[in-house]
Amino acid sequence: MDKVYLKDIEIFANHGVFKEEKVLGQKFILSLELSLDFKESAVNNDLTKSVHYGELCHKVEKFFQEESCDLIETVVDKIAKFVLEEYKIVKEVKVLLKKPWAPINRHLDYAAVETSRKRSIAYIALGSNIGDKKKYIEDAIVKIAKVKYVEVIKEAEIIDTKPWGYEEQDDFLNTVIGVETLLTPQELMKELLSIEKELDRVRELRWGPRTIDLDIILFDNIVSNDDFVIIPHPQMHLREFVLEPLNQIAPYALHPLMNKRVFELLSDLKR
Repeated sequence: MDKVYLKDIEIFANHGVFKEEKVLGQKFILSLELSLDFKESAVNNDLTKSVHYGELCHKVEKFFQEESCDLIETVVDKIAKFVLEEYKIVKEVKVLLKKPWAPINRHLDYAAVETSRKRSIAYIALGSNIGDKKKYIEDAIVKIAKVKYVEVIKEAEIIDTKPWGYEEQDDFLNTVIGVETLLTPQELMKELLSIEKELDRVRELRWGPRTIDLDIILFDNIVSNDDFVIIPHPQMHLREFVLEPLNQIAPYALHPLMNKRVFELLSDLKR
């Protein structure tokens, strides 16, 4: 991955917890590291295929000064998301913010925070077997598309499937969508749980009937044992109702633990 750097941009702004910081303002020193592919720009001498760092510098400075935040942690997170939203060519951004005039009554060079954000691809499985199943799935997709920093980029066909795990219930409708997001897996999962609640999801019986079920199946090549969201989904390779629609939109997506592509997992399951 190629890199573009902007190092030690001095900006005067009004971020800080104390009243004096918000009223008087102070100097901040901002550095950006952008990861992208600018090979086409280099070969063709075409600035439109890269990032105009002069333009970026002025845009970031203006954004930096528009709103006063208590925490510089909040500032760097907002800056990272701003850069990724403004420049689709950028895959990842690292933001370092130094605060040389930090009011702590001690001599120091600076206080600083650093964060990074990246553009990720995630696949989300959707299922419903109560009420107007198709409408629940369609409504869920609309709501996912409205989540900030989430863009739906692929949709599989909706398929009819038999219940799995607990068979004494109605048949399901299932599908899978692909999204591009700036959110972390945990942040995305929180949004999905909120949408489930909006669509009247009630958790009474494991694998039981539900108006809507939303699961993160894959998230980049991340392997996570977080209790809140396990990635890859631990049962995705056992579920044809997941693999079938996933194979429609991402047959070559790789299971990072099993080291098999989706079409291979589906073929194995059907044997």
